[in-house]
Amino acid sequence: MMLETRAVVIGVDKQIALVIASQGNGCGECNGKGCGSGKLSQLFCSKPRQFKVENRINATVGDEVIVTVVDGAVMRGIGLVYILPLILLLLGAILFGNLAEQSVQRDAYSAAGALLGLVVGFVLARWNSVRQQGRRNNPYIARLWSE
Repeated sequence: MMLETRAVVIGVDKQIALVIASQGNGCGECNGKGCGSGKLSQLFCSKPRQFKVENRINATVGDEVIVTVVDGAVMRGIGLVYILPLILLLLGAILFGNLAEQSVQRDAYSAAGALLGLVVGFVLARWNSVRQQGRRNNPYIARLWSE
């Protein structure tokens, strides 16, 4: 299963298109009506969002297109961006808290370790994101939209 949404091409630069998606539609199985993903996307993404996507079909400015993301890519991205920093935050707090010799210092050490873990988590997520650019998991224009 692929995640798809309808978008309009607003700019083209070689094989990359800038598209604007009016709303997130979920996975396409229920058009966002059954599982609540459409309602959540409307709640948190009320303004249209712009994205750079691969232009595999050579769409031009003004074309209405279907943008597709490979199944699993979204969950991997969520895990990387949200869960990795959270895990490193907790590990940093625990490890640095155990380094303190006195219980008075434990809170300060834990806070410093948590902050360091969080920063390292975000840096690793960003590094991996840059490294993944151009890979097959990136969103792309699959086809022109037709009613």
